[in-house]
Amino acid sequence: MERQMLRADLEKLRKSGKLLVCERQVDPKFELGAVLKHFSNKKPILFNNVKGSNVSVIGGMFGDRDIFYHMVNTNHEQRICKFMDAIANPQSTKLLDNGPVKENILTRNIDITRLFPIPTFHESDSSSFITAGVVIIKDHETGKRYTSIRRLQVNRGDNLSILIASPLLTGQLQELKAKKKDLEVAVILGYDYGFLLASQVSSELYGVDKYEVDSALRGEPLELVKCHQIDLEVPAHAEIVFEGVIPHGKEEVEGPFGELMGYYGNIANHPVIEVKTVMFRNNPIFQVSFPCREEHLSNGLMREVELYMHVSKFADIKDVNMTIGGGCRFHGIVSINKKQEGDGKGVILGALGSNKDMKHVIVVDKDIDIFDGDDIEGALATRVQASKDIVVVSGAHGSGLDPSHNIRGITDKVGIDATKPLGEAGIKFNKAIIPGYEKIDIEKYFPKFKGGM
Repeated sequence: MERQMLRADLEKLRKSGKLLVCERQVDPKFELGAVLKHFSNKKPILFNNVKGSNVSVIGGMFGDRDIFYHMVNTNHEQRICKFMDAIANPQSTKLLDNGPVKENILTRNIDITRLFPIPTFHESDSSSFITAGVVIIKDHETGKRYTSIRRLQVNRGDNLSILIASPLLTGQLQELKAKKKDLEVAVILGYDYGFLLASQVSSELYGVDKYEVDSALRGEPLELVKCHQIDLEVPAHAEIVFEGVIPHGKEEVEGPFGELMGYYGNIANHPVIEVKTVMFRNNPIFQVSFPCREEHLSNGLMREVELYMHVSKFADIKDVNMTIGGGCRFHGIVSINKKQEGDGKGVILGALGSNKDMKHVIVVDKDIDIFDGDDIEGALATRVQASKDIVVVSGAHGSGLDPSHNIRGITDKVGIDATKPLGEAGIKFNKAIIPGYEKIDIEKYFPKFKGGM
């Protein structure tokens, strides 16, 4: 029985009834992505009949919070402590002599478009894209391994463009370019929830080996094997691995691509990966993330850890939410146990300073459900007076993924204190309740009721 990576998690999803299997033929150009989008990328779907290929495709795995919590053995209340513990206490990995990912090894006549059904998602996308690839590099000075999700444009059968956004990776490439040296790199597909989550830990902030964070999250050593041609290790139970190099000084035009917030990204020159080896399991499953909810939810889960740590210095924090609607990076909602006037403003300062991507933050009382849009809107409607409760910071650093920021290269940031006043003035803001029945099990009254309206 599988214990790690994709196949182990697929079995768990099947047993829990969370996996949807599609036997109807789907075209990897547009149609496959359209099916994933219909479910807002929140439903894991295994496509067993992909036009032009005998390889199955899995998508939609990582877009649902509750499924994510279940698959990494945590819950909403315990998640932040669990993730912080894994970052603070990384655990060793285990190197194997061999593993399933080495069942097939190709080193000649490589054409990944022939091997795997790589989707095209949007009308104006420049090419087909690998969207779920976890890129692994090794710091040539410390030996620490760093992983991250990177979009990969297919240029030719053995050539990919890689969008570089990480300061660490950018710096390493610049250094190697000056020395006229290439950077060894591997792209991993067919991983599990814990592996993805560990890949979203900030290398710049924590400086940890992400494989070791993965081991801590899963409660056992991540099993690895050596790559075939390069000096990197990859998960032994992954489905597919592309080995190659990023050659110094070589770039190709990349983009446009429909990405974060539903807009097309910029067209620009980016480094390329020359694929030297392809390793894959028998009957491999190709992994897809429709842009960009899945990756960004996992990234948002880690950003919630960072946000929680920053704002905890300013008030008694109940919970935080990096919202899906805000790309899991632009919008933060913070629930506090307000103890003194000024707590809300302090949290605003802490939140806006937690990350340059943070653009809008709302601070609410603990009686507001920060994962319920209606509840948040209700607080905005009844507990906010603009002249007193809205903080605007002009001309700040922002995110290049925000089209409105890119117009001037700077952004305005907004904080809203939607907390009620303390003392007697706050009594009129207390919500009406039904004593003893605020939360009920409706199936007790309607046994066949399984949710919905």
